[in-house]
Amino acid sequence: MSTSTGNNDYRDSGLVFPEGFTFGSATASYQVEGAAAEDGRLPSIWDTFSKTPGKVWNGDTGDVACDHYHRWEADLDLMKELGLGAYRFSIAWPRIMPTGTGAVNQAGLDFYSRLVDGLLERGIRPVATLYHWDLPQTLEDAGGWPARATADAFERYAEVVGAALGDRIHTWTTLNEPWCSAYLGYGQGGHAPGRHEPAAALAAVHHLNLAHGRALQALRATSTGDPECSVTLNFHVPRGRGDQAAEAIRRVDALANRAFTGPMLRGEYPADLLEDTASVTDWSFVEDGDLAAIHQPIDVLGVNYYSTVTVQMWDGVSPKQSNDGHKAADGGTAWPGSDGVVEFLEQPGPYTAMGWNIAPEGLEELLLSLRDQFPGQALMVTENGAAFDDVVAEDGSVPDPERLDYLRRHFTAAHRAMAQGVDLRGYFVWSLLDNFEWGYGYSKRFGIVRVDFDSLERTVKDSGRWYSELARTGVLPA
Repeated sequence: MSTSTGNNDYRDSGLVFPEGFTFGSATASYQVEGAAAEDGRLPSIWDTFSKTPGKVWNGDTGDVACDHYHRWEADLDLMKELGLGAYRFSIAWPRIMPTGTGAVNQAGLDFYSRLVDGLLERGIRPVATLYHWDLPQTLEDAGGWPARATADAFERYAEVVGAALGDRIHTWTTLNEPWCSAYLGYGQGGHAPGRHEPAAALAAVHHLNLAHGRALQALRATSTGDPECSVTLNFHVPRGRGDQAAEAIRRVDALANRAFTGPMLRGEYPADLLEDTASVTDWSFVEDGDLAAIHQPIDVLGVNYYSTVTVQMWDGVSPKQSNDGHKAADGGTAWPGSDGVVEFLEQPGPYTAMGWNIAPEGLEELLLSLRDQFPGQALMVTENGAAFDDVVAEDGSVPDPERLDYLRRHFTAAHRAMAQGVDLRGYFVWSLLDNFEWGYGYSKRFGIVRVDFDSLERTVKDSGRWYSELARTGVLPA
């Protein structure tokens, strides 16, 4: 593996990635599939949330999205054309078990079976995520992730999917970004189901962790192939300011990162996390045996990275800033126990169309930190990418130099981390397709392939062609 030139701007080229490094792309079921009421699928919390007035930009929903449910064969042909080595997709729980428990919907299993077979026929490795936020609405009505019964239901769902697809899946991922599911869904309220209950958010953290551990056991018991097992976390990379910068960083790291890596990878909740949140909950929902169930070996740890955060301890006097992008206007918070304590500061640009700062050095820093915290743990970048306001050129092409530059710089950062001993196995660009971007509806475009949301026509962007060259050669293009 060649080494970089060390340019501070992370704009290297000619870097050679090792043989066997995985170049993939990713999507999520609710964001791309559409067919929201077809073949036995019942509503998820995102169906309900997106149809609640004022929750999603322009009233957009995932009813049609990219219509991937009907266009999957053409989309797989496109992946092959791009030279992708793997495709990370998510399975919609309400397609498989429409009410979350009980009867299994064979039509749903058949869809994903065809998808997996189609990937294998094209030489693309299937990487399947069990949960990317589309909880069956029936389970939310019964309490959602703050309720222990949801973890019970997830274990059964994992058994069903493992038995049906586990002979062909390359990598199982239990959860995608449980931080978002717990804190944005049940604390801040900007994500489905839109609740503002800090104690419930922390209960959701635990039951998502428990669901992960139980699902891993179920997948290993039912998969007849030899799949790898994983989980994907969206790590926060905090930078601190002020006299108490270290304390502000510690608090954010506890809630955002170690609340998940602690039980999953060490078998314990950090003592400082429990202390920080003692005014919110007593954590009595953690039962005997739970931590052992959560602490299951994983083959690879999925790392999602987009930007950094800058924090300081609030002095309690000056006007409090909260530019973390996770603060609700009506007072919901993504930081139970630290709201009113930690202040999120505006970060220096440049920014993506999401308002997120572009900081490739943050990815290198994160990968090195994970190497040090968890020696011997293989890593995979399971999401990285950027939204920009693309414009279609007169000739029909889609030049997106900002996204191309963003990807080049972050692949450089990943390569630099590998040159320093990080065991990084691959990289999945977010996203394959422009899609339904949660609360932003169709207003934000992350794809390396443009989707015209009127005609649903796909057009490979310049960044997609650049990435195709990287995937085919293993050498970072200029």
